[in-house]
Amino acid sequence: MTVLIGDDRPDTRAIRAAEAVGLAFEVHRIERPSSLEEAAERYGVAPRQLLKTLVVRRAADDHILVLLPGPAQLAWPKLRAHLGVSRLSLPDAAEAQAVTGYERGTITPFGARGGLPVLAEASIAGAGPVTVGAGAHGVSLRLDADALLAAVGAELVDLN
Repeated sequence: MTVLIGDDRPDTRAIRAAEAVGLAFEVHRIERPSSLEEAAERYGVAPRQLLKTLVVRRAADDHILVLLPGPAQLAWPKLRAHLGVSRLSLPDAAEAQAVTGYERGTITPFGARGGLPVLAEASIAGAGPVTVGAGAHGVSLRLDADALLAAVGAELVDLN
């Protein structure tokens, strides 16, 4: 794990967006991991503290972002019921990048295009320090879960 300060820190749209809202965070960079467990070990956190950001398509040109703890599986029936829809899907890599401005594996709610609504698994609230992508492979932000949720206007939902 490397904490990057000053000139060593990458400059991503996500980092600039987190700074713009006044969040306190650390930027970490690791070599690209091959698994969730490896990423957690390299970042020095529990797997549940690694948050993943999914892009979900409700309809053509209608997407949302979903934040989940790393090991959690999205409960599609719960998400469909919450949104009042009968069908949802994950866009392909090209569509996800077009919608968010980030390629898969780097998607984050910070600086994502389009001001997409953010839903977050309810268990993230009160989780303390978490790690979320920072818009580049192997780069993340470590920050307080509640500060993250507030900054992105996340709606808390039981999603797992």
